[in-house]
Amino acid sequence: MILENLKHKTKETREQSIYACLEEIKSSWKGNVGGLIQDWIEIAGEQLAFNCTPLNIQNKVLTIGASHPQWRQALQYNRLELIESLRSYGYQIKEIRIRQHYPIDLVSLESEKEIWEKHPSRTDKTGIIDCPFCKVPSPKGEVRLWGKCSFCRRKELRINLKI
Repeated sequence: MILENLKHKTKETREQSIYACLEEIKSSWKGNVGGLIQDWIEIAGEQLAFNCTPLNIQNKVLTIGASHPQWRQALQYNRLELIESLRSYGYQIKEIRIRQHYPIDLVSLESEKEIWEKHPSRTDKTGIIDCPFCKVPSPKGEVRLWGKCSFCRRKELRINLKI
């Protein structure tokens, strides 16, 4: 029965339903760390927000982490203003604790050596094959990746930019 109802809804209606569901979930974050992270730039201001992170809210005490002593000191000096700002956004915070915190990067960066090891232009790793377009000997990695050598790929990209 539910599946039949879904079939009759238009794509636009389904998208609105998904949007409404996501907005409902987002609104349920109000008052906890998830909601605070969403509002953090507006509450703390850009400078503090990019250098300090809300970590936890427990018993109306917000714990904020900062990796550098300068930002921990800035939080300490602006503590009362930050509490007022939090309250104006509906967060019932009575105290702020500040602690050392080194955030883990969500994206791990590869070293130059690791990047070079996987580079498609390395003939010593991938070997050489003739480009199917210009018939010039080219690294196999480039032909495998783009279906052509890097020179033919560059011409293709230049043509696409003009269009």
